[in-house]
Amino acid sequence: MIDLRSDTVTRPTPAMYEAMVKAPLGDDVYGDDLTVNELEALAAEVMGKEAALFVCSGTMGNQLAIMTHTSPGQEIITALDSHVIQHEAGAHARLSGVSAMIVDTQGGTLTPEDVYRAVRTPDLHHPVTRLVCLENALGNGEVVSLEQMTATAQAAHQAGLMVHLDGARIFNAAAALGVDVKALVKDADSVMFCLSKGLCAPVGSMLCGSREFIDRARKNRKILGGGLRQAGVLAACGLISIQQMTTRLHEDHENARALAEALSVNDKVSIDMDSLHINMVWAGIPSVVQDDAAFVAYMKEHGVLINGQMGGLYRFVTHHDVSRADVRKAADIILEYLS
Repeated sequence: MIDLRSDTVTRPTPAMYEAMVKAPLGDDVYGDDLTVNELEALAAEVMGKEAALFVCSGTMGNQLAIMTHTSPGQEIITALDSHVIQHEAGAHARLSGVSAMIVDTQGGTLTPEDVYRAVRTPDLHHPVTRLVCLENALGNGEVVSLEQMTATAQAAHQAGLMVHLDGARIFNAAAALGVDVKALVKDADSVMFCLSKGLCAPVGSMLCGSREFIDRARKNRKILGGGLRQAGVLAACGLISIQQMTTRLHEDHENARALAEALSVNDKVSIDMDSLHINMVWAGIPSVVQDDAAFVAYMKEHGVLINGQMGGLYRFVTHHDVSRADVRKAADIILEYLS
């Protein structure tokens, strides 16, 4: 199967399987799993932060950041389309007891002006604003520039707020912008990045920040049931993700553009090429939308897995397990269906 549903579907590489077998193990709750310790040290170094914490998922990392930065009754500022609002089951309210000032950025990112407008003034009727949650790359596959990231984070700090960055695909963003990932995250007080989105690790994300922040986040991870034991078998994959898989993401971006160009020869397909920044192709196919289930079923029958439409668009995601030949084949099958 050619799987274009997401870059979360990548399988561990042969090197990862070998590393799992050979990884030195301990008990991470006691702090003596050497492989986890090595992974956390590497993640902190790569992000330019003091410390890091291995967590089960990106959602856990984001929610630990919110829980650690805030107190119940406070408020966060974030975008309407952000992952913490759209895809984390309202966890900020359930787990941390905080409200959210949600800004409709029309699919973009928060600006300094958004922060200044959204922050609460001291008032008996208002919660206390504590945290701004940013994202890069965005869920729509677009990348936020270094200048924009810096300006918004600095505006938050000037307003006395902390900044958390959901960097699930931060390495994709860095590759697309041609900048060091440290530069993109330097103004964030904490950053989460995924090892299992495009980087081939089977499980896990990293939460990075100051040493004091990570110490408190580690306790909160325990509260959430995320205390890990012999997690080195997973951390071993994460080491390879950071050391090797981050350097090849441009291949996925190139394959996504190749797919978009192949589909664009058909006038029934509309793709905004200017918004194709990373490994996600968003395609409008109006004639297919009328029978979404039939299209998804047809693709599966012909060896290609896709998700159904989202907001009238189809998202095709390239990754390590999708070659240029796979891209050409998938495009041919889509075009055959449309014809």
